[in-house]
Amino acid sequence: MAGELLPGWATGSSGVAGFWGAEISEVRSLNRILNSLLFWLVFTSLLAYAWPVQQLQFDPFIPSASIKGPLIWTLVACAMFFLGTLVRQDELRPLYKHPWWVVLGVLTQVLVMPAAAWGVTQLIPLERDIANGVVLVGCVPGAMASNVLASTARGSVAYSVSLTSVATLLSPLTVPLVLWVVASAATEKSLLESSIRLSLLVVLPTVLGFRACRIWNGFHTWTEVWGPRIASFTLLWIIVIVVAGDRENLRHVGLVLVLALLVINVVGYLAGWFVGGVAKLPEACRRALTLEVGMQNAGLGTALAVTLYGEDSLATIPTAAYTFGCMLTGTILAVAWQRGGDYVEETT
Repeated sequence: MAGELLPGWATGSSGVAGFWGAEISEVRSLNRILNSLLFWLVFTSLLAYAWPVQQLQFDPFIPSASIKGPLIWTLVACAMFFLGTLVRQDELRPLYKHPWWVVLGVLTQVLVMPAAAWGVTQLIPLERDIANGVVLVGCVPGAMASNVLASTARGSVAYSVSLTSVATLLSPLTVPLVLWVVASAATEKSLLESSIRLSLLVVLPTVLGFRACRIWNGFHTWTEVWGPRIASFTLLWIIVIVVAGDRENLRHVGLVLVLALLVINVVGYLAGWFVGGVAKLPEACRRALTLEVGMQNAGLGTALAVTLYGEDSLATIPTAAYTFGCMLTGTILAVAWQRGGDYVEETT
């Protein structure tokens, strides 16, 4: 969610110059966090994958089976709470100024990504559990890191924040509904359970985090510094647990799964860019929409995979892999835009 961007209110009496100086400093700082997150994502995933269990006779990355599922959901709730603390009131202004832009963006993601994921599973032969995980990748809301990348890409941060916020708040309705349509293997009971979990462990923590910072200024100041770091750490922890738990299966995953996930990712980017063009959105908003649609909250997808298909299911592999993949491609795209021309002014 958004708050990873521009996490604080500018304060003090230094005037306009001081305000923009603080904003620029925050953006640079958060870009460094994103870059380091990409590094640590690669490093910790490789470490969990290659950990010499036989030689050392212990594995620090795998929790006991009885707590794996609850631990993953606890980490998701923790991440969403701290991301909620980072959402600024003024970052939601597109909801009031251009609500149809936000509706258009959310509909694009909700319709295109599940369809792309389902289509890939029909065209590319995948094991059943792997296919279920691929479908999950397309059904979850946008990734939190897309907001940071919107800033890197000189896109509309405010629009990106609004898209992620609305998609996350609607997820208890949209995710089970889309899963019911494209993944009939999931039962009504499991989808209802998913809806309840999303409400309690995704939406509620996000709202509580947002409200907490409106009430306690001291807490807001603290989360400006530590909120992105804690949220990033919990995301890394989720991925490490999945990688370590499925390291034997990952060794047998070939390029077919990589191709399937890449197709979904690219289709998302192209759909966001195309829809933004047809709707004549400003350039900054087109960039934000492109990144938002192509990047998915695969950490949440991993937690859902555990709930729907079991802790030992291979369905967690695609969601974990997509987390790394969409961050890599999203970073490349954002940096390419950043270096491709003059600054694109936000219009939202």
